[in-house]
Amino acid sequence: MSDAINKSNDAAARPSLLRQLCAVRPIEPVPAGKSRLKQVLSAPALIAIGLGATIGSGIFVLTGTVAANHSGPAITLSLLIAAFGGGLAALCYSEFAAFLPAPGSAYSYTYATLGEALAWFIGWNLLLEYAISASAVAVSWSAYVVSLLADAHIHLPAALVNAPIGLDAHDHLIATGAIVNVPAVLIIAAMTALLYVGMRGSASANTLMVSLKVAIIVIIVIAGLKYIDPSNWRPYIPPNTGARGHFGWSGVLQGAAIIFFSYVGFDTASTTALEARNPQRDLPIGILGALIISAVLYVAMATVLTGMVPFQKLDTDAPVAVALDAHPQLSWLSWILKVGVIAGMTSVILTSLLGQPRILLSMADDGLLPPAMSRCHPRFKTPHVSTVWTGVGAALIAAIFPLDVLADLISMGILLAFGVVCLGVLMLRYTRPDAHRPFRVPWAPFTCVLGALFCFGLTLTLGWATWMRLVIWTAVGMSIYAFYGFKHSRLRT
Repeated sequence: MSDAINKSNDAAARPSLLRQLCAVRPIEPVPAGKSRLKQVLSAPALIAIGLGATIGSGIFVLTGTVAANHSGPAITLSLLIAAFGGGLAALCYSEFAAFLPAPGSAYSYTYATLGEALAWFIGWNLLLEYAISASAVAVSWSAYVVSLLADAHIHLPAALVNAPIGLDAHDHLIATGAIVNVPAVLIIAAMTALLYVGMRGSASANTLMVSLKVAIIVIIVIAGLKYIDPSNWRPYIPPNTGARGHFGWSGVLQGAAIIFFSYVGFDTASTTALEARNPQRDLPIGILGALIISAVLYVAMATVLTGMVPFQKLDTDAPVAVALDAHPQLSWLSWILKVGVIAGMTSVILTSLLGQPRILLSMADDGLLPPAMSRCHPRFKTPHVSTVWTGVGAALIAAIFPLDVLADLISMGILLAFGVVCLGVLMLRYTRPDAHRPFRVPWAPFTCVLGALFCFGLTLTLGWATWMRLVIWTAVGMSIYAFYGFKHSRLRT
């Protein structure tokens, strides 16, 4: 009788399933994490990491193709709208990063405010975003390097530089006859090895590449100013062609939605919280600094491109090259442009591979993933196990899949994370109103709600196929959570 009463009392005391799924982690970060990772990142290094993830092929490609197909010369307006939306999310990230310096980024912020189940959903989708981002850029890097080698009369076998899987005209997966994309695998392996042996060396290499590509962008912009024809900017907003999103204001907004994804690199800076020397001060500087600098560079490049040639000519994979070729006096810039593109892509691959292991580490620390994922190298002070797993996964994806299969999936995970982070800051203002915040979001209710609406609204611009892939990926992730994470959660056990 006594045992029955005790079991009944235990059952009554046990929280309901819903309460367990919505349980939040204590706000204080885990102090032990600081002894495992080297705190070597200054504010400039964090800005460089954000820029490394933000300024890649997008500034050399998207600025031209969006102008040609959606915004016209008003691409600059699209860029500013996108920067405003990204700025709302960046402000929310900055408050969280200073208040809760944890390597899990949006996953950790969600766990501290909106509960474990939603945190898993966000973390799982961030893993998809980071891995596929590295893989997609590696595929582009491979194509560009193969093209450069062909210019030097070095031709690699087609079976070793293309994906064995492709898409037909009906978006069905087909076999291409290729074996594996070797250059894409090699660049991911090289960047993984660099990250394995230490953050200091990785940050220095990233800073070098970022400095190089920013200098090249500035050189191209300054050199192109002399060849701007203001008549190419008229009309600033071309009339709508009758198709939604093709010029007119609908085109400006559609262009902003596409360009928005070029500003999301600041999330990577937040994953390095335990490696920052002074995270409360430096993380907000790194996040907001990366966004502001990248926005200025994007607008400057778009302004010069649309002024040098009619925007209709920019509908190509190399719009900057088209603008330079239109003015023979600038032919000397062609090789500089190629160096800038390669440096830009390489730094994006490096920073994408940097972010995911730290999210895996944070999820493993919470018991939601196997403890091996939280192991750190005793000498290099890096999350070496999760770094290797990330590199292997990204290399396999890059080796097998083409760019058009990967591109849209990058957008979904980060948009969902941004929106949830905006809501998390708002929630924290009500649950912990008196807590000290080294950085505070200005006009929090308005900023947070508008940021969430902006990010969630952009997910509606993605196609149904992307949503279906999200559903499948989420189903896989929730199955892992149900059979492993839920039972091993340290918050629960």
